[in-house]
Amino acid sequence: MAESSSAQVPPRKARRLPWRPWLRALHRDAGYFGVGLTLVYALSGLAVNHIADWDPSFHQLQKTHVLAGPLPAEPEATGKRVLGALGIRETPREVYAAGEDAVDIVFDRRTLHVTPSTGKVLEEGQSPRWFLRAANWLHLNRGKKAWTYVADGYALILLYLAISGLFMLPGRKGLLGRGATIALLGAAVPVVYVVWSGGPEAKNGSAPASASGADSRPAH
Repeated sequence: MAESSSAQVPPRKARRLPWRPWLRALHRDAGYFGVGLTLVYALSGLAVNHIADWDPSFHQLQKTHVLAGPLPAEPEATGKRVLGALGIRETPREVYAAGEDAVDIVFDRRTLHVTPSTGKVLEEGQSPRWFLRAANWLHLNRGKKAWTYVADGYALILLYLAISGLFMLPGRKGLLGRGATIALLGAAVPVVYVVWSGGPEAKNGSAPASASGADSRPAH
């Protein structure tokens, strides 16, 4: 029986490039290495993006304590009595009479408002968010100097992951196929937003930048 002329031609296999396995291995290991830093920067970024709605580094603290009164009239004596009753070992920055029947005990991140005649103590202040405070400190580069090199290294890792990811897959699923379309769509997101919003000048309500193109605001 003669062979049918309509026999299907087997699909052409993509050419195997000798460097691609090495590229994938380095991409994988760089991704593993960057997991911790990615969590820090991603979670901190989400937190500080909404800084207008909440304090990303501290909980706002407000408590009421009622001690057996009346308390001593002198501010120093009142302060000692209150700190002992509440078990506070932290040394206050200041203890003073805030009014006729009011004593304030001031710490770095909280203040105790005491009413000596009734023994009522209103505690107001901030309590640190243990993870986010440290993550924000790193993300905003408050550590400076040494951390700048770590942040630069992480930026280079992200660049490598982005660029190497373009070349990991061959054929139609790779850069020469749908990969190019998806990459262009992703790159278009910031461009479209800048055009749509009007850019920095429109947001700040300022005049266009000077001929030098430099931003007049000081760098952070």
